[in-house]
Amino acid sequence: MVRYAMRFLEAKGALVALAADGEAPADAERRPLTVAAAEGTLGHLRGETIGADDPGLIARSLNGERVELVDRAAGEATPLVAGLEVASAAAVPLRAHGVLVGTLVIAEPRDGVFAPEDVRLLSTVATHAAIVIANARFFEMVHHAKEQWETAFDALSEGIAVVDVQGSIRRANRSLAAMLGSAIPSVIGRDLGTALLGESPALVELLAAARRGDRAQPLVLRSAPLGRTLRVNAARIPSPEQEASVVVLVEDVTDQQHMESQLIQSEKLAAVGQLVSGVAHELNNPLTSIAGLSEFLLEQKELGSKDRGHLRVIHEQAERAGRIVRNLLTFARKGPAEQGRVNLNDVIQRTLLLMAHDLKLKDITVEKVLPTIPEILGDRHALQQAVLNLLNNAAQAVAENTPGRRRLICVNTWFDQRVRMRVSDSGPGIPDAVVPQLFTPFFTTKEPGQGTGLGLSITYSIVEAHGGRINLERPPDGGAAFLVDLPPAPPAPLTPSPASAVEDAAGRKALDPSAPVVKRTILLVDDDPAVRRMVKALFGREGHTVEVARTPQHALDLVRTRSYDLILADARATARDHLFVEHLIAAHPGLKERILVATGDVRASTDEALAHLGLRYVRKPFNLRDLRDEAARVWAAAIGTIE
Repeated sequence: MVRYAMRFLEAKGALVALAADGEAPADAERRPLTVAAAEGTLGHLRGETIGADDPGLIARSLNGERVELVDRAAGEATPLVAGLEVASAAAVPLRAHGVLVGTLVIAEPRDGVFAPEDVRLLSTVATHAAIVIANARFFEMVHHAKEQWETAFDALSEGIAVVDVQGSIRRANRSLAAMLGSAIPSVIGRDLGTALLGESPALVELLAAARRGDRAQPLVLRSAPLGRTLRVNAARIPSPEQEASVVVLVEDVTDQQHMESQLIQSEKLAAVGQLVSGVAHELNNPLTSIAGLSEFLLEQKELGSKDRGHLRVIHEQAERAGRIVRNLLTFARKGPAEQGRVNLNDVIQRTLLLMAHDLKLKDITVEKVLPTIPEILGDRHALQQAVLNLLNNAAQAVAENTPGRRRLICVNTWFDQRVRMRVSDSGPGIPDAVVPQLFTPFFTTKEPGQGTGLGLSITYSIVEAHGGRINLERPPDGGAAFLVDLPPAPPAPLTPSPASAVEDAAGRKALDPSAPVVKRTILLVDDDPAVRRMVKALFGREGHTVEVARTPQHALDLVRTRSYDLILADARATARDHLFVEHLIAAHPGLKERILVATGDVRASTDEALAHLGLRYVRKPFNLRDLRDEAARVWAAAIGTIE
């Protein structure tokens, strides 16, 4: 363009200066100019930047609408830019579609060389030049926008495809290609429905609705070819053609659904946990009195053998019910009721012994591989309940086998940074529709009266409370398998216990049983008549005096006037909207070592309060040995025997 202007106007120099790009085209005259092209006597200005406030003709021409002609012969100074003058020059602003894009300048070292027809020709050249420059800039903008769109298209984590009226992929981004396990060129031309879902009438209907311009609900479908869960949405691409293409958004929501199901599961377990905790707590007091009084009667020497046998059954069943309640409380509390070192293999062996008779009657074979594994830290009874639930579930599954199919349960354990247990069966397997609700409380596929639907949900809660995980596996040869992994217990401390102390099963120090019995005075604060009877019978037979407070406030009044060696209080006993033991310690700090709390509460606030107060406690339902031992520790601590 510059050379064209020089040749046809017989000028010795020419240049084109373009306004810098800006957000508002209307402010071009206030933006600096860049000399984009320069030839002849002006060639040295190529690439120079000229400020908007420059006094020369180049910058000044942007403010005009027509060709500006200057000639030294007319007595005018002709600076093109500050410090550069020429004899004759003409400048015309370059405008296209009303937008100022720059200026075209020609210069001549001689005076009076540009005639009026030269000015008209320069104006014509400028008009065409402005259109060419504007179009070039427009195409550059389009190209840049296209590059940005393609970058964003490929950067999206969701798969995107443009499909034609036959459903074939015409364009795809990298995420979709990765989802399909192919390179982008290999994806183009494939049928989207077949590639994603196989045969899917629902997807065909979604694409048809999108082509009609209807706003259809996204589909959430399980992809058999990909083994993933996909959310698919589609929209019509605006087009004058009747049969328009459709853009399809494909999102892998497998992990999201898994997290959502875990959240729903946790919420359900929490709701059931609240229900269970209330019921279990109400059972604690009657179980405490049944177990305690039956044990108390079993210690009577004059009891006949037949009556002793009956009482032993009552006591054993009360203990069994107590363990069930503790398991339910563990389920509700989401934390182990008792912490101890547990050998999982031993738990499995003992559970299989309990089930041996029933398994034999049902003709069920159990194969087990139990190599040496580290101990775990937790509640033995809760873990046994979890193992029992898994084995019962497997036994019920294989019992449905058709004649000729072996009834087999396999139990394996191993260690690879975590202690792992796998319980598998040769049953019919678990249908796809059942899997999402497998650990949901009260969900069961059994006939009414044959199952509560709590077995697997309680197992899930127990495993989770011990820092573990439980997952379902579906072996290729059929059946079902549950994989449990648990953290190993830390190394056992090597420090020996003092010779004068003995450790019980829970690792607590116990007093020497040969120590002489001292008569004590006991204050009992409990609103359950059966528990009061049991405690009075136990300590009364040993010569201790038991005084029962009618209310927590009555107990506070008694403590002000009398001295007690032991204050046995129910954890839920309250006075003036606070725990009774909190009031008692606040009023009589010296009695702290003489307080023993009986608790069957699962509320976190109660446990936190007892821990903060540093009080000894015994969990309901408790037996006589537990109560005797804890009382002895309180008395020993009061006189400094046990630190």
